[in-house]
Amino acid sequence: MQQNKVVITDASCFILFDKIDAFFVLNELFSSVITTPEIAAEYGKRLPAWIDVKAVQNRDLLYTYADSIDIGEASAIALANEIHADLIILDDSAARKFASKLNLRITGSVGLLLEAKKNGIMLEIRPYLDKIQETNFRISATLINNILVAAKEN
Repeated sequence: MQQNKVVITDASCFILFDKIDAFFVLNELFSSVITTPEIAAEYGKRLPAWIDVKAVQNRDLLYTYADSIDIGEASAIALANEIHADLIILDDSAARKFASKLNLRITGSVGLLLEAKKNGIMLEIRPYLDKIQETNFRISATLINNILVAAKEN
């Protein structure tokens, strides 16, 4: 079930979803997935055609944000502000804190997996959580347990 939302994602979501074969989640959950050229370069691979790449127009804002956080995350947050995105996907805790101070609606990659499960896009979330544990993506046992409880797979 596709939500009519404009979502901006950071490179960590692309990298993780590529590793665990979950790119389809973004396409099936959201009507518009956008990223920035900085994030596309950080991801380093060709993005699917359904992902729009848009540059931040206010470069001063981008560089001001980049004084506090990584340039990719700064570009995502600056673009989210510029286009009034419905949601921004960030996994880095410093970037999440920064974005929350700007009152942006935030979720992480694992939160998207849970949303996909709740919307019937995937039958089980556990196999994806197992794949995540085989990557260098850090996820605590507590978060895994909480996600499995929320997904009713505990």
